Amino acid sequence: MRPLGFVALGDSLTEGVGDPVGDTWRGWAALLADGLAPADSPAEFTNLAVSGAQTRDVLERQTPAALDLRPDVVSVVIGVNDTLRCTFDIHAVASRLDQVYAAFRAQGTVLLTACLPDPGTMLRLPGALARPLARRQRAVNTVVHALSERHGAVHLHAADGDWISDRAMWSADRLHPGERGHRQLAQRFHALLAEAGLATGAVPSVEPEFPAPSRSASLWWLATAGTGWVARRCTDLLPQLITLAAAEIRHKARGTSARLDLTASHAVASALAALSVAEQPDAA
Repeated sequence: MRPLGFVALGDSLTEGVGDPVGDTWRGWAALLADGLAPADSPAEFTNLAVSGAQTRDVLERQTPAALDLRPDVVSVVIGVNDTLRCTFDIHAVASRLDQVYAAFRAQGTVLLTACLPDPGTMLRLPGALARPLARRQRAVNTVVHALSERHGAVHLHAADGDWISDRAMWSADRLHPGERGHRQLAQRFHALLAEAGLATGAVPSVEPEFPAPSRSASLWWLATAGTGWVARRCTDLLPQLITLAAAEIRHKARGTSARLDLTASHAVASALAALSVAEQPDAA
């Protein structure tokens, strides 16, 4: 009997950024893979996640490669980079995720998904800058929640909780978990899979294997590679984010901030309704 196959799709979070082992990244998916099956018949793990990936990349590049591997388990954790782009469109995000989820479920693959905290909060941006990003991430999370339920995914609620405010869980850039945070994600996914009878290996340890980077090392990383990482993700967003922030300030001054939330909620509802209509069989 062939070993259990696990393929991970996504962006830098799943690639393992924040959890270095030697010259490479490890991350929560690799830690989870070690606990999916007994030690005498370990799972075969393939990580297709790429830093900077958006939902389009997962649909067009990562999913075809993963389907060819016919995995038993696949994780699809994606969406934060979409919120950091001026091209953000919740209708497109919903359509792409629906196609990705459906493709794996059609193969009988166990699907893992997660909702995530918004980058504005993690970066501690000022309110007028943080709120538009938070609104976008809430929209993505709502879509992921709805589609995870529709497609029978094993879904991890990681958008809130004590771990977000626990500085020990996060790397220097505050956007990616450190080793301790990656281990918590792995353990929480393992608990959900074990409850469903889908994880039979050892529970991933929550205790770090390596000492946390010193403050000076963290600051050096943030000043060099980390700053570049954030700049590359946000370059095309910045002009639009300034416009969005100006709108936030105007609405707050007028006492009409609720309109922005309402508009975003309507967009999410419209995106999900469009998928429901598209899935209805043609009338006889």
